[in-house]
Amino acid sequence: MIEAVGLRKVYGSKVAVEDLSFTVRPGIVTGFLGPNGSGKSTTMRMVVGLDRPTAGQVLVDGKPFAQAVAPLSTIGALLDAKAVHTGRSAHRHLQAMAATAGIPRSRVDEVVDLVGLREVARKRAGGFSLGMGQRLGIASALLGDPSTVMFDEPVNGLDPDGILWIRHLMKDLAREGRAVFVSSHLMSEMALTAEHLVVIGRGRLIADETVQSFIDRVHPRGVTVRSPQVQQLTDAVRGAGGSITPSGDGAFEVVGLTAEQIGDAARDAGVALHELTTVRASLEEAFMELTAGSLEYQAQGTGPAPTPSVPDEFSRTAKEVAR
Repeated sequence: MIEAVGLRKVYGSKVAVEDLSFTVRPGIVTGFLGPNGSGKSTTMRMVVGLDRPTAGQVLVDGKPFAQAVAPLSTIGALLDAKAVHTGRSAHRHLQAMAATAGIPRSRVDEVVDLVGLREVARKRAGGFSLGMGQRLGIASALLGDPSTVMFDEPVNGLDPDGILWIRHLMKDLAREGRAVFVSSHLMSEMALTAEHLVVIGRGRLIADETVQSFIDRVHPRGVTVRSPQVQQLTDAVRGAGGSITPSGDGAFEVVGLTAEQIGDAARDAGVALHELTTVRASLEEAFMELTAGSLEYQAQGTGPAPTPSVPDEFSRTAKEVAR
């Protein structure tokens, strides 16, 4: 489990994270969302001690990660899949990690098979494609059989089959009782994978709730209906307390009633329904609306996006923050 309390991180005059608190609980996949420059990567680095908070604290299983007796068994993190010695094979890389952490060599073969790298495990990692490198990074994260896993853009470079695989993997890890914390810009994947969301913008918390409540809060659900008896349908919907407006192509949108309530009202009024469909906004639509005021890097018109002015000594940090 990850518990962040009042996290703040400042690089010179740059405030990357401000008063950020959230909890990543065991047994569910928690999505970590935010626009570029929102502080996601900085927050993840603070979780595993790569960056020290200016204020606040973050705990993993009840203590700072630096105090973990068995770090790789406490949290497995994929933050940069390229952080591998390019001259080593995937197998050698994992063996070196296992040896330093007291992990049995047999575990190396287990994670190699788990991520589908057996056929290339003896080849140099420097020759791996982006997708193969991601799989090796995931194998490294899972090597210690950790109780918490944290992935930053895990589907980057994966083909459709690989994306489906990582989606099922994260759900399986959560079903095993692990806390799964995943950052991604692919809203469609988050909608299919995550149960809970932590959304930040400009380093501050925007939302901490279930995926569905996040969508419903921004875009309340509506219902699309079609009927040859338009006036009778209109009267039935309004009589039941809903509002109805044309939505094009002969259909109508009803707000304020569920599909079940509309069906019951239509039945009681003797109205035939040719369509009755609950309409839900997408996670992407909800995300874009809620974070519109939190964009740090935004293109103007059709021209190129402006480049923020960042002092030279903070250029490395700015690149990490702008993930």
